[in-house]
Amino acid sequence: MATTSITNADSTLSHHSRLLGQVALVTGGASGIGESIVQLFLRHGAKVCIADLEDEQGQRLCETLGGSSDIAFCHCDVTIEDDVKHAVDFTVEKFGTLDIMVNNAGIGGPPCPDIRDFELSVFEKVFDINVKGVFSGMKHAARIMIPAKKGSIISLCSVTSTIGGAGPHAYTGSKHAVLGLTKNVAAELGKHGIRVNCVSPYAVPTRLALSHLPENERTEDAWVGFRRFVATNANLQGVELTAEDVANAVVFLASDEARYVSGLNLMVDGGFTSTNHALQVFR
Repeated sequence: MATTSITNADSTLSHHSRLLGQVALVTGGASGIGESIVQLFLRHGAKVCIADLEDEQGQRLCETLGGSSDIAFCHCDVTIEDDVKHAVDFTVEKFGTLDIMVNNAGIGGPPCPDIRDFELSVFEKVFDINVKGVFSGMKHAARIMIPAKKGSIISLCSVTSTIGGAGPHAYTGSKHAVLGLTKNVAAELGKHGIRVNCVSPYAVPTRLALSHLPENERTEDAWVGFRRFVATNANLQGVELTAEDVANAVVFLASDEARYVSGLNLMVDGGFTSTNHALQVFR
């Protein structure tokens, strides 16, 4: 028992110092998974800049987290490259550098079961946010990280990056693109000591996940139904995936514990993508 206590104490100590002294920028950090990432980064000792369209939510989160000198907010529309550039420059001016870039901002887009009805404008909007926004984040993070010869770029991906039929066409296509960008940018930036990875979660009950439902179905009952659906179709039973689980994966990739990990698509899906759900062999 004494050994267990010592181990837990050591674990707690290292847990709170995994990102000590690091500076991070999190797009879409005002709510959902992004908010969990921001909170966990701070808990691990990082200084964090939240970049988001939701000004009130972003400012409120800063205040909720103590309004300390270790957190700041910057308005940012990731579809506008100048906004992303400004967010990166703001972070550097505020905290002196940029060690970790988290491209978290994204949308699911509305459900559309028939490609003949899929509006091209909707397709373009999803790609603008989910792909162009990620690329701009990578580009401007690299601008700061290349001279420093170090850094970690992490993008939020999805199980739809590796399989079909789990999301709308635009969302699935955009997440495949994020995975491709991750591998390609990792291939380029490795010579500069910069690691580039992505995290692909299964369905997390957030506002983004609920957006896959028609607007008139986004009710309290829908939340319950969504969670039941996720639990029923998950491979790993007895565990409900949360935003903090995803944030923990991001912290790992940002930390020195992953210092030789690059070009990885880290699946946080309880084995969902490793299973052919059409076969139902083990059900």
